Parts: sequence; structure tokens; C-alpha cells
Amino acid sequence: MSSHPGPSAPPDSKPLHKNEQLKAESDFLRGHILRDLADHSTGGITEESAQLTKFHGIYAQDDRDLRSERRKAGREKAFSFMARVRLPGGVCSPGQWLALDALADQHANGTLKITTRQTFQFHGILKGNLWRTINGINRALLDTIAACGDVNRNVICNANPEHSELHAGVYRLACAVSEHLLPRARAYHELWVGELLVGGGEPEAEPIYGRTYLPRKFKIAIAIPPDNDVDVFSNDLGFIAITDAAGRLEGFNVTVGGGLGMSHNQIETYPRLADLLGFCAPEQVVEVAEKILTVQRDHGDRTDRKHARLKYTIEDRGLAWFRAEVERRLGYALGTPRAFHFEHNGDRYGWTNLPDGRSHFTLFVQSGRVKDEPGYRLKSALREVALAHKGEFRLTANQNLVIANVAPTDRPRLEALLAKHRLDRANDASGLKLNAMSCVALPTCGLALAESERYLPELVAELEAEFAAVGLRQEEVTLRVTGCPNGCGRPFLGEIALVGKSPGKYNVYLGGAFNGSRLNALYRANVVDADIAALLRPIIQRYAAERRPSERFGDFVIRTGYVSPTGRPEDFHESKASGAAPS
Repeated sequence: MSSHPGPSAPPDSKPLHKNEQLKAESDFLRGHILRDLADHSTGGITEESAQLTKFHGIYAQDDRDLRSERRKAGREKAFSFMARVRLPGGVCSPGQWLALDALADQHANGTLKITTRQTFQFHGILKGNLWRTINGINRALLDTIAACGDVNRNVICNANPEHSELHAGVYRLACAVSEHLLPRARAYHELWVGELLVGGGEPEAEPIYGRTYLPRKFKIAIAIPPDNDVDVFSNDLGFIAITDAAGRLEGFNVTVGGGLGMSHNQIETYPRLADLLGFCAPEQVVEVAEKILTVQRDHGDRTDRKHARLKYTIEDRGLAWFRAEVERRLGYALGTPRAFHFEHNGDRYGWTNLPDGRSHFTLFVQSGRVKDEPGYRLKSALREVALAHKGEFRLTANQNLVIANVAPTDRPRLEALLAKHRLDRANDASGLKLNAMSCVALPTCGLALAESERYLPELVAELEAEFAAVGLRQEEVTLRVTGCPNGCGRPFLGEIALVGKSPGKYNVYLGGAFNGSRLNALYRANVVDADIAALLRPIIQRYAAERRPSERFGDFVIRTGYVSPTGRPEDFHESKASGAAPS
């Protein structure tokens, strides 16, 4: 397949977004990154380079806690960089864990962040340490290519241990899709691995992406029912495993058009759950993924980045058109979607025993932040675990960690380490805490409007006290907190969700489904953080008194009229929310 040149805007249409010209003229993502990294007069890089480094898995950031102070002192921002690892399926070896642990201490802020897309992030990397960090990740036989940018991002898949029989095959597919959809130009390797081209060389091409890559980011997830731990409907493209009566993999339902990002008070932007498109065999997954991606490449909106995700392409053109175009490129028809059932979208904690004697331990990690703090030295503890562990680590899409494939002879040693560092007690938290998630937000995210990760412990403590007061401390309720409406912590799927509006103020959403199959709706806008527990108290009290057997919190608030989610744009914007308690 020849390199696709990328679409151009017809004469009577809106002009292409400036990023499209930047990508086209970047020499396949090289731009002036090397020049900017060599400029020692500043700790940052130019805006153009900051856009291109995203394709290499790197975000330019600054410490927003220090902005005012440094501005008053006449100093530039406290620039640093975030680097995200590409880790399809969230699996790494103990040796790789140790390598990343060391890099975090040597070149970043001393912590590892497990993300909602099943991978690692480093924060606080100074410009002078950036090359050594990315190069060190590659020396650990990992990379950061395409972890950000207008390309297919990290491919995620089910990580929960009770599906180990299927996990190996599904994980191989996640890796195969990730590898197939990688950019092919050599810029990443030249810049970060050391394969510098000194002269000559064959002309380059991007056989899948073309010179302008995709209109916007593209996300893929693979789920294994009854678990929806990847929140498959929130992805541009999803594959839902379908098995026969004996548990053997038959193929996958294909979903398209999910995406959770929006902008406050811009009703033309909204979260959307994916539609069922069809069914494919396991051997067709990679090809189906490519053709769906190329339809979006050719027909996605390149004039408005807020309208550039696949969800808007499908909304504008219709699912029937989209399926026909995918099938035209495939040369065959997709099958009819098959029946499936999801039960929840969380993780299953503690030990899980497998028939062959191996076992897995799933550990709760609040907000995915692996760090040492007084009384709970998580990072040091997991370093000891990695030194002793002979299996693998699996990162989950809920920011937790699975110590996987523990041999029977090794389990006593690992159990002793978990007890020594009190990791065996981490899973004794409330049902709310174990199902809570947050994005990074302040101080490093440039888009954050309010706190998220730093606020979550306080919020959880307040809300779990409310649930405990009515005898529901162990009730599982999904709580999502994000510093802005871009959706990184999947807030619009939470049974309770807070989305940052301004410092100390949040829009409160209620009514998501516990299994990730329904969006929530805005209940009250601009709530001061100190008032959130009081706002939710009467709802929690009524839930305890009036709930039906096994009724989930999200279902209850819909049945009793607190919100009425429809999935329409107005569900998420302030004009819809009255916040009035139902009679």
C-alpha cells in the first residue's frame, strides 16, 4: 500500500487545522525537535516541537504550582516533561519494572504512574534528562512511540486474572494490533535510540498513516465478558471476546465510535458510547483494526480538533455508511454481533488461584501512583517484589497492579513480602475507594481546571464516611474524578463523577452503569468541593433505605429520578442540570 498523502480541504470548506500543516511539513515527525533539545537557554521547547514530541510519547509540561511565583520573579515557567510508555495489554517483566523504577529515581520525580490506559507515565523529567530517560526505556526493551499524538495509542486488554485461559490469546492480539498500527518512519529511533542518519537513505513513507497521520488520537480496547475492566465502549474501536460453551474463543464483536472528551459549555462536544458494528474472527482482528482506522484517517474532521474523533465521524455520516465503507475496504462483510453480558468494570482484588496451581495477586493502587510515603513505602515494596517475582506484572485499566503467574513454590515468599510492607492490607479499603479513579490534573497537566489526584483521598474519605453511616461501607460504587472534561479518567461512566470546572469547583454527574454500559448525566454544576458530601448525603441515605435487592447506586438514582441519562449532548452541559431532588 502506498503512503497516503492525507486529505486536503476543498475550496469551499473550512481551512485545515494548523496541526495538519505542521505534521505534513515535519519530515515524518522530526521537525526541529533536535534543535530545541540542544537549546540550553530554556527548559522548554517550542510549541511546534511540543506538538510533535507527543507522537514520541512525550508531553511538554510545567509545574503550575510555581507559575505565579516564577512569573513575579521574572523567571520562565518550571518546565518539565511527561513520558508515557507504550505497553500493549499492560504486561511487563519484573526486570522491566526494575528498570523503570530506577529511571524514575534517576531522571524523573521518583514516582511511577499507572495510567487508565494500562501503562506507565514518568513525570517531572527535566529537559537535560529527557534523552537519557527515553533511551533508558528502550534499553529495557520498551518504548514510548505512539503513546501520544494523532495515532493509535496504547492498545489495552482485559487484565483480570480469572480469564487467564483467554488472556494469553487476547494479549497476543493486543500486541499484534499495536505493532501493526505503529508509525513506520524512523524519526523515533533516530532521535531517541541513536540510529542517526548521517546522509543518504531511502525515501520514507507511512503506509498506513500518510504524512499527516490521523485527525486526532485513536484508542483501542479488547474486553473479555463478563468483565468490562477496559471500559470498552469508551474507545474509538473495541473488540469484545465471544466464546463457545466450553470457553474457547470464537471471535469478537466489533464496536466503534466511543469517546468521552468534551468541552464545558460547548454542546457540540459530548461523550459518546461505542456502537456495535459487527463480528469478526480472531484472525481478522488486525485487518479490521487497520481498515477502521483508515476510514477515520480519510474521513475524520481535520478542520476542528474538537470535532475530529471517530465518534463525530460516525455521528455525521451514520453507522450504516461507516460499516459499508469498512466492509468495502475489507472486501468482505462483518458478521452479525453475538450475545454477550458485562457484569462490572472494576478489578477483582486479592489472590486468584488457577487450575494449574499458579496464582495472581491484584493490588489496589490509589490513582495508580507508585510512590513511597510515610508509613506506606509502596515503591520500595514493589521493588522487592520485582526482585523476587518470576512471573509477570499486569497493569490494569483501573490503575491497579496484578502480580501475575506466581508459581506455587514462589507464593510463600511473595506473601511474606506483601505482609512485610502491608500491601496485603491495601485491598481492605471501602467499596467506594476500591472503585475510585482519578486523572493526574494539577500541578503538571496544562488542561486541568481543578484538582483531581491530589483531591481524591480527601473526597473518598468524606464519601465513604457517608456510606459507612448508613451501613454501606463495602458497597461497590464507581467514583471518577477528573480535573477537566477531556475524559482521561473516564468520568462520564462513573456512578458518581466529579469533573473540574474551576479551582475548588466541580460539575457532579450521577447515574453511570456499574458495568460501563451507560453514560451518566449532569446532576449539579459548579459545586464547591466542601459541599459535595452534603449534596450527596440525602441521596446516599435514600439509597440505603429504598434500594431494591442488588440494585446498584447508578441504577437507583435513575429509577428515583435524580437524573435521566439519555446519552444526548445536553446531558453533560450546564443548561440541563437543575439539581433538584425528586419528590
